[in-house]
Amino acid sequence: MENDSEVEAMCVMANQVQDIIKISEAMTYEKYIDDVLNLIVTVTATITQITTCSLWLIDKRENPLTIRLKTSRGIDTDLFYHKSLALNQGVVGMVATYKKPLIIADVLKDRQFKEKDMARRSGIVSMLGVPIVYKNDKLLGVLNCFTTKPHEFSKTEVNLMSNLADQAAISIFNTELMVRAELAKEELNTHDLLMRANNVLMQQRKIAADEASDWIQQCSDASCMSLRHVAEAILLTCPLPHNTSYFS
Repeated sequence: MENDSEVEAMCVMANQVQDIIKISEAMTYEKYIDDVLNLIVTVTATITQITTCSLWLIDKRENPLTIRLKTSRGIDTDLFYHKSLALNQGVVGMVATYKKPLIIADVLKDRQFKEKDMARRSGIVSMLGVPIVYKNDKLLGVLNCFTTKPHEFSKTEVNLMSNLADQAAISIFNTELMVRAELAKEELNTHDLLMRANNVLMQQRKIAADEASDWIQQCSDASCMSLRHVAEAILLTCPLPHNTSYFS
């Protein structure tokens, strides 16, 4: 099959196809979550009329679990020194651990508050943190709001923030479900593409299934591209005749 030259040619074609594929991948799965989180802090700031907010999410990839800063409004996230905390660290970890609202009259005087430099530079004084909990059980994160003047948060304000956190929990949970469903769909699509590409190679080159799989793997290794991208390149550049079935 003159493997070296054929693999090199396919790598060139695969790279050309990748440029097209990048357009469809501009909206990544992570961006779905990020968009929802940014919307949550925007809505929180609008409804509470407290323009400084931050949102932290539980990082399920860590063991033991940690909570990670995901987005903020009115504060530059670069000002945060601790962007990830254990569940027994800081006021955010405290809210996450006990799953109860926490009010701090002056963050600079609170021993548990970790981001004192950020507070000084941002002019933050008082804080209200509430847990983001799905159906009273599943902890997803923590939603905070801050004031730039001393402020006594009322019971009404605490209830309002807690209700916003409940709605945020539903949005985050549903978005995560959607992302998992999309990833599962993506895996099935990749499997289908690989089978179709295998059949193209088998029929056009008169080779066995394992040889076709090895050939695709060689292209992937040589081009540092995913198997999916190589399969798409094969299907775009080596189509079967219209009267031929992929699975014949």
